[in-house]
Amino acid sequence: IYGSNIFSFCNFTFDRGKEFSEFEKIEKELGCKTYFCDPYCAWQKGTNENSNGLLREFYPKGMDLSEVNIDELNYNLSLMNNRPRKCIKYKTPKEELFGLLP
Repeated sequence: IYGSNIFSFCNFTFDRGKEFSEFEKIEKELGCKTYFCDPYCAWQKGTNENSNGLLREFYPKGMDLSEVNIDELNYNLSLMNNRPRKCIKYKTPKEELFGLLP
């Protein structure tokens, strides 16, 4: 996201995890607005939860992610981004993204 001018992100929605405690810094640096889901309401960020589920196919919950090398991660993300999704009419996220480019 940093340094990118291809897309304009207007807002981000986070869960209540401690990793988002510096949300004000994100707002300031990116010039965007941040929002938080209500506690225990995972359905408020369904796409995120679905993506987490797909990641679990490669990295089971509790796995030490510091052991994953960047090449393996990029390969698995490529598999995910080339997997058709019902929510975008069975196109892949990659097809959907590049269809939005000017």
